[in-house]
Amino acid sequence: MNKEPEVLAESYIDRLIQEELEAGTYSRDICTRFPPEPNGYLHIGSAYAIHTNYTTAKKYGGKFHLRFDDTNPLKEDLEYVNAIREDMLWMGYPPDHTFYGSDYSEKIYNSAVKLIQKGKAYVCDLSPEEVSAYRGTLTEPGKNSPYRERSVEENLKLFTEMRNGAYLTGARVLRAKIGMSSPNINLRDPVIYRIIHAEHYRTGNDWCIYPMYDFAHPIQDAIEGITHSLCSIEFKDHRPLYEWVLNELDTPEAPKQREFGRVNITGVVTSKRYIRQLVTGHYVDGWDDPRLPTLRGLRRRGFTPESIRNFVKEIGFVRNSTIVDIAMLEYSLRQDLKAKATSVMAVLKPLKVVITNYPENQSEWLKIENNSEDKTLGEREVPFSRTLYIEQEDFMEEPPKGYHRLTIGNEVRLKGAYFIKCNEVLKDEATGEVIELRCTYDPRTKSGSGFNERKVKATIHWVSAEHGIKAEVHLYERLLKDNDGPKEEDERWDAYLNPDSLTILKDCLLEPSMASSLPEDKFQFIRHGFFCVDKKYTTADKLVLNRIVPLKDTWKKNS
Repeated sequence: MNKEPEVLAESYIDRLIQEELEAGTYSRDICTRFPPEPNGYLHIGSAYAIHTNYTTAKKYGGKFHLRFDDTNPLKEDLEYVNAIREDMLWMGYPPDHTFYGSDYSEKIYNSAVKLIQKGKAYVCDLSPEEVSAYRGTLTEPGKNSPYRERSVEENLKLFTEMRNGAYLTGARVLRAKIGMSSPNINLRDPVIYRIIHAEHYRTGNDWCIYPMYDFAHPIQDAIEGITHSLCSIEFKDHRPLYEWVLNELDTPEAPKQREFGRVNITGVVTSKRYIRQLVTGHYVDGWDDPRLPTLRGLRRRGFTPESIRNFVKEIGFVRNSTIVDIAMLEYSLRQDLKAKATSVMAVLKPLKVVITNYPENQSEWLKIENNSEDKTLGEREVPFSRTLYIEQEDFMEEPPKGYHRLTIGNEVRLKGAYFIKCNEVLKDEATGEVIELRCTYDPRTKSGSGFNERKVKATIHWVSAEHGIKAEVHLYERLLKDNDGPKEEDERWDAYLNPDSLTILKDCLLEPSMASSLPEDKFQFIRHGFFCVDKKYTTADKLVLNRIVPLKDTWKKNS
């Protein structure tokens, strides 16, 4: 066993591990695991669990396992297995080993046989509804199953027949024999095996009985040499059953289950069941919808793995369930991108500007810095011409007090270019809408010229009409109106969703440097926010960008 490094005890888990190391509890290295069921995609809560297990193992020089809890053939699919593996690698949490619970089917079955032989498990013929009714309540003890006192020989015979497919799905179960009066309902003779006649994505039809998670979990941990099974807080009441199984199976140096708090985030759905409802109900654009907190959705929207890692690290170790403001995640993204994303000019709602005193059929290329935070990222050349487009909101005929952008007779600077003054407004005769501005420029005011005869109070961005490229831009807001979802199983989601969670702008114009951008490339659109090239809908003929976050922060570190 390697000598463990000295580690600052940042949490109660650290303190427990250090005490165990000092006591020589384990003859093997510290080992943790992340055990997802491959029935959906990972989300931001999964990232917190992965981070907790991964960093705990690594800080003690130990190992981190990925183990697929694939013991329910009704829900699992290879699609999810591949997605989970890819997402973990993208996040920067590579497992030292990857295992599958289904590979342990024979060992788990033999463990169940051992419990039967010890008189600690029995085959029960009660229906699921009867098992539930017999279990009792939080204030009333349960009552014994009429099949509880079957002999060891009969239980072994019936369990063998269950394995051999002699009974229909749900006809019989195997239950642990613990005690129906336990104050912990999870210990009231829990079901540990059930019959499911369905093809498994890896083992095919080799098995028709499958272990319950609470039974398979500790056995899988023991097989892999896990020292610490770090689980979210909802498994705390299941810990006595975890320990019971390992004790009854005489497990040497048994793994220890320890819990951490569940992290919920404002304005998003972090329940896998709810996310699946949104996907299957077509309320969203699949598991990778940028409004979802799935890692696929966050990645498509433009979040970086560094920003997500920094976010979960900033949360720290929590012992109880907590709600975190999503603004904290957005802050982490801004902090990551502001120093490395190229700033470009993009006009999302274009208004035409003609500079009447600029030579016709002429253009020039102006140098503009790529990032104001990091000068080492250099400059790029942006074309300037007689006809430009600016944002509609950057012009007002009758501006309120304090408005400093373009108005009739007022002067502003075009970013990296010249001062312009608006002299004339053209409108649509039918609607009265402003459709074009006629302006003049002062050639002496070119950026970098040192001109200082007069000042302007605003600088606006622009795109050359001749050189600009068209794009579709998706603006995302929170998916939920608040943190609530449907209260009833058959209730629809419509009343809980923000109708303005997605706005699609189809006639945007971008500076030509964007023409060579690739899916998942990220940029800062001046004054608009951070944007990412959408990898799902961008094609050779169509550029689609997603707004990751606006520029404005609503959360500050240590605030």
